[in-house]
Amino acid sequence: MIFDIGGVLEVNPRTGWAERWAARLHLDPQSFEERLDEIWAPGSVGASSLEAIERETAAAFGLDAATLRALMDDAWSEYVGTLNQELAEYFARLRSRYRTGILSNSFVGAREREEELYRFGEMCDAVVYSHEEGCLKPDPSIYYAACDRLDVAPEAAVLLDDVEENVDGALAVGMKAIRFRENAQAIAELGALLNG
Repeated sequence: MIFDIGGVLEVNPRTGWAERWAARLHLDPQSFEERLDEIWAPGSVGASSLEAIERETAAAFGLDAATLRALMDDAWSEYVGTLNQELAEYFARLRSRYRTGILSNSFVGAREREEELYRFGEMCDAVVYSHEEGCLKPDPSIYYAACDRLDVAPEAAVLLDDVEENVDGALAVGMKAIRFRENAQAIAELGALLNG
C-alpha cells in the first residue's frame, strides 16, 4: 500500500502566498511564479540544494535574509498544509496487515519538515521522495524504487494518488492504482480492492 503526500495525506489548499509576494515585490504574478519555478524546479529532483535555491531566490528578487526567510516560510506553509487526520490514521492502521509506503513528488527540505510535523516515517515502512530519487512521478523508475524499498513486485502494490497522470504512471508499470478525490471514496475503493 503506497500513498501520496500532497493532496492525499496532507490537505494543501492554495494560500495565495505567491500572489501576495508578487504584489509586495511589485512584480507581475505570472512572471514572478515563472521565475520561481525556474529557480526551484531542480529542487524537486535533488539537482540543487535548498541552500543554493534560497541563495538564487534572494539574488533574483533582491531579498535580504529576513525577507527571504519570510517568503520561504510562506511557501513551506502551503507546501506542508495540514495533516489529513482521518486518512493518516487509516493509512497507519494498514501497516499491521501490509507493507506500507509513501511516494511523493517533493522538494529539497520536505523530509525534514514533514517528519517534524507529521512523523510520516513512523506511519509506514518506507518514504520515497522524488528529490532523493532524482526523478518524479510518472517516471517509471520512481514507482520501481518504491516497490523495491518495500520488497514487493509492482503487481502486488497499490498506489493512492490525487493526480491522474501519476495514477496512470503506476498502472503502466503494473501496479494497481486509485485516484484520490476524498477520504470516504478512497477508503471505500481501497477496501473493495483489498477485500476483492
